[in-house]
Amino acid sequence: MPKITIQQRPLMTRPENFQGVSPLIAHILARRGVQSEQELELKLKHLLAPKMKGLDQAIQIIDEAIDQRKKIVIVGDYDADGATSTALMILALRAMDADVEYLVPDRFKYGYGLTPAIADLAFVTYTPDLLITVDNGISSHEGVAQAQAHGMQVIVTDHHLTTKPTPNAEAVVNPNQLGCEFPSKALAGVGVAFYVLANLSSHRAKLGKSSAKMTQYLDLVALGTYADVASLDYNNRILVDTGVKRIQQSQCRAGIIALLDIAGRDPSQLKAQDLGFVIGPRINAAGRMETMDIGIECLLAEDMQTAYTLARQLNDLNLERRHVESEMKQDALKAMEHLQLDQNQLPPALILFEDHWHQGVIGIVAGRLKEQFHRPSIVFALDKDGEHIKGSARSIEGIHIRDAIEKVAEQHPHLVSFFGGHAAAAGLTIKKDNFQAFKQAFQALISDMDDELFQATLWTDGELDASDFKVQTVDVLQALGPWGQKFPAPIFDGVFKILEYRWLKDVHLKLKLALSNGQMVEAIAFNAADKFNFDESQHSVRLVYELDKNEYKGNVSLQLRVLHLEQ
Repeated sequence: MPKITIQQRPLMTRPENFQGVSPLIAHILARRGVQSEQELELKLKHLLAPKMKGLDQAIQIIDEAIDQRKKIVIVGDYDADGATSTALMILALRAMDADVEYLVPDRFKYGYGLTPAIADLAFVTYTPDLLITVDNGISSHEGVAQAQAHGMQVIVTDHHLTTKPTPNAEAVVNPNQLGCEFPSKALAGVGVAFYVLANLSSHRAKLGKSSAKMTQYLDLVALGTYADVASLDYNNRILVDTGVKRIQQSQCRAGIIALLDIAGRDPSQLKAQDLGFVIGPRINAAGRMETMDIGIECLLAEDMQTAYTLARQLNDLNLERRHVESEMKQDALKAMEHLQLDQNQLPPALILFEDHWHQGVIGIVAGRLKEQFHRPSIVFALDKDGEHIKGSARSIEGIHIRDAIEKVAEQHPHLVSFFGGHAAAAGLTIKKDNFQAFKQAFQALISDMDDELFQATLWTDGELDASDFKVQTVDVLQALGPWGQKFPAPIFDGVFKILEYRWLKDVHLKLKLALSNGQMVEAIAFNAADKFNFDESQHSVRLVYELDKNEYKGNVSLQLRVLHLEQ
């Protein structure tokens, strides 16, 4: 395990900007770059204006297609963002009386995005007049050309990064395309789709034509945004918070209610984090293990009976995914045993491949390795052609994984057949015979980077004053959410005197601690036996923790949920 350094988050704005809150809250907001108290008002009226490159052209084309009863096909992606984007397009366009269907590539057969093969499949299956991509397409030059050769108009809606010219589609809507001045670059694919559809609906309503009430679909926007780990800037926090509130009031898709019920969660108690850790994995399991159509149909379900049937399938697929993932991670750890898992001996990047690994879960395994060893990690699985292998990459703060892969591709063009992605996550395809050569080239590139990047840092909001250890503080912090990517939930650190300790089921550590004012507080460290070296002879402990509630037999008390422990 890498050594962890605990540091206090730097201030990004001035705490003095916030007059109506406590010093604790003012500092928490300032450390997350919040500019003013207005950013605490998460109302739809504060959403950024739709000044997005390509938006007007896209609206004009779709508007005309609806009026002329042209056949529209949505080409989605096989993750939760792609599934929610696809479902959103289908529901909203059908509400506007569009003739619309969808296709999602089978990741094992077609790979990612609008490929020429997908354009052919769309033509053979539906013979559409208009093809719209969601959450993909910004790099699909050949696929766009193939679709146009079949007589289709093409609209690309995407959010992925690109450093190259956009495809020659009839319209391209992507806040991250070159020349787009939309202020937020953090929209997920479903956020881009929402902007397109909301403004299309508004345009049609002004002309007295069929439109859709887009606020009813914000549950899908919130789910896709959070599950895709999009940065929670002010704009995205508005979208997520509004969607979460709709789910809490059960004003959402039947499929979301069914998934929460099967997971044993009460919708009224839903937190934004549940979108990423409860619903998202079950939707993603469809694309990872079988076909994303199951996930999309669950989100489209109009009645609870249909929704429950599909939600159970998704839950079963998620259980299967977890089993496969666990086996693969154990394989990966065995392959690394010769490194003795020593920080000084770890390579600059972890790059692993086995013939029998499952393509659907390589991204999750790469993420687990990245978290455990604080190294950029790429895990490969065999492609269906037997000649290529597909890799999923996850990176640490400060190393842009997509750009790193691009540099290898520029220096060694024969080593990388395809790549794409973000700073933190990317995908690539290489020839199986080139695995060792790619591994050496990538590790050599990463080894030239600053050594400090490989030092794991746990950023906290510092020590809490004894007066803040109360249940009300938990409620105040929860109300400031949603918390998530680039807007992290508050965590604190401090040294505490240990009054009592006990082990629960031999793995979870329960602590009773004393504060400086004599107040007692309880803490729980889940799976502590595997994570931390707890010395039972020591009388004090340094903790990094979240404030949480412990509810037992109707009594609610404060509890610290331990994230890191050292003595």
